[in-house]
Amino acid sequence: MTSTDDSPDKTGRAHARTRTLRESVVVAARPEDVFAALSDMRRMPQWSPECVGVWMLREAGGATLPSFIGLNRNGARRWFTYCEVITADAPREFAFRVSVAGLPIAVWGFGLRPADRTGTPSTHVTQYWHDLRRGRRGKAADLLGRVAAGTSPTARVRTNRSGMVTTLHRLKAAVEKEAGGT
Repeated sequence: MTSTDDSPDKTGRAHARTRTLRESVVVAARPEDVFAALSDMRRMPQWSPECVGVWMLREAGGATLPSFIGLNRNGARRWFTYCEVITADAPREFAFRVSVAGLPIAVWGFGLRPADRTGTPSTHVTQYWHDLRRGRRGKAADLLGRVAAGTSPTARVRTNRSGMVTTLHRLKAAVEKEAGGT
């Protein structure tokens, strides 16, 4: 999906900017099992090619959803993000909002639904990314992304799409192995 960014480019014309990505995979496991794996954010470094560590700040409990620091890398570049879980609707959806230095960056999430595979419990998993970088603060976040992660907004979309495919395939392999599937 593509959304329009109303800010002008160097020629003064408004340009399109990809603001949302979605990638999907079918996992041979029950939605409850997939959700349990995804909602344990300490496991994200197993799957994500960019996330190398997670430091939990607030565990789930009571009325509060967890928050955590994501430790990331892109080649030799390293940075951290502050993340707050915003949706934990077992076993349907898990999502978190990402910010850096108080600047909104993105929402990352996973939608889950039973997949139609006769005789085998399976889950259709869709990972999504929504870019939150807008306006003046968005321009500051874009600059920070160029410096810290080494990616322009356009390169970030390519990096995220590739990373989502890798994440979903690694998630699939890990959860299917744990579930005894194929």
